[in-house]
Amino acid sequence: MSLSNLSESQRHGMSELFRKIAPVADELGELFSARGYQIALVGGSVRDVLLGRIGNDLDLTTDARPETVLELIRDWADSVWTIGIDFGTVGVRKGNWLLEITTYRSESYDPKSRKPEVVYGDTLEGDLARRDFVVNAMALRLPSREFVDPHGGLDDLRAKVLRTPALPERSFDDDPLRMLRAARFASQFGFTVDSAAFAAMTAMAERIEIVSAERIRDELNKLICGDHPREGLKILVDSGLAAHVLPELPKLRLEIDEHHRHKDVYDHTLIVLEQAIDLEENGPDRILRWAALLHDVGKPKTRRHEPGGRVSFHHHEVVGAQLAKKRMSELKFPKDVVADVSRLVELHLRFHGYGTGEWTDSAVRRYVRDGGPLLERLHKLTRADCTTRNKRKAQALSRTYDQLEERIARLADEEELGKIRPELDGNEIQALLGVPPGPVIGRAYKFLLDMRLDKGVIGKEAAADALRQWAHENGLSAE
Repeated sequence: MSLSNLSESQRHGMSELFRKIAPVADELGELFSARGYQIALVGGSVRDVLLGRIGNDLDLTTDARPETVLELIRDWADSVWTIGIDFGTVGVRKGNWLLEITTYRSESYDPKSRKPEVVYGDTLEGDLARRDFVVNAMALRLPSREFVDPHGGLDDLRAKVLRTPALPERSFDDDPLRMLRAARFASQFGFTVDSAAFAAMTAMAERIEIVSAERIRDELNKLICGDHPREGLKILVDSGLAAHVLPELPKLRLEIDEHHRHKDVYDHTLIVLEQAIDLEENGPDRILRWAALLHDVGKPKTRRHEPGGRVSFHHHEVVGAQLAKKRMSELKFPKDVVADVSRLVELHLRFHGYGTGEWTDSAVRRYVRDGGPLLERLHKLTRADCTTRNKRKAQALSRTYDQLEERIARLADEEELGKIRPELDGNEIQALLGVPPGPVIGRAYKFLLDMRLDKGVIGKEAAADALRQWAHENGLSAE
């Protein structure tokens, strides 16, 4: 197929791509062609170029088997890695380019296995037919630069729609993760899912449970860090997939009756996520986004109907932190990510005790202390959590939080709040009390820290006097 079918901007993108990668593409194409093998730029690399995105990672496909690929590129590549060779993929670095060269293949899951079975193919057209979506089933043969689009991927790209090259039921049965990928592409690129594919996703949602937690986690991470995460999350919930991979989200769709009214928690959550994204300063912040998504997951378990038609969710932040920790741990997130997200969920209501600004300096110090390195994210999450349509109320909340941040800044200048420690260290406490390391020293340290938070800086001498008094009152010896 001629490149003349492309739009002017797409032809420009393709020209820019070849201008950038010409040495690599031409050399690689000639290298394989000279030995009688085919190779083509394929999948996401072609799609992204046509969308105006040119990165340094390229996906290629070939009829050469992995061991042959290794032989062909051994002397040409700057470095090679074989971590994906069991799935037919050889990784290559050439200059600044990172290439993944994969043998033509098809793959499917055994109903009882979490690992796909790889079967090698012999034609580019056959390889494209087994791709997840038509927009990823386009290729550029090398070195001829022939554009190959047997399923109408260019048309789907223009329409921003996701279809499967094969019947969607067959495609999703072969690799159930593709159903999550549909939601991820909706988030990343603003695509919609065509009706046949969506119907198959809905009917086959339970099939996602055969996929490993790590693969599901990676797709959810990409989804939530996309440009349109709300759209991707709605696809997950509406198709029923979320019930299997992130069940806390659809559970936020709490029934609301005419006698017991409260804000729709599911819709509120999506708005909070979008508002948190608007506060980001340096690109997607997955910790902040996950915390925004999960901040109210404790509400379904804590909902209580109160007299007068009120609905309460007492301590939902504590229950929510536990649920967030459990879900993210099951999805195999790193421990530090789990800890940070669950901590933000636990703290997200703390500001509302501030009221009209009556917190003491001690309370402000504790807020900073509890926020720790997450304080800036906590500021953003707290501000994002205001979704009231009452403009006067929203403005009042914003002004109050402005005042809190101003107080934090003032105290930080005076006391270095982020580094608050007792005025006596562990060695000094041991020397003063005359006891070895152990529980007593821990209790003394906590006493001094609480005093530091309550009273600010009082000096080492005053701190030592207070510690002696504390030791006397608790029946401990002190010099």
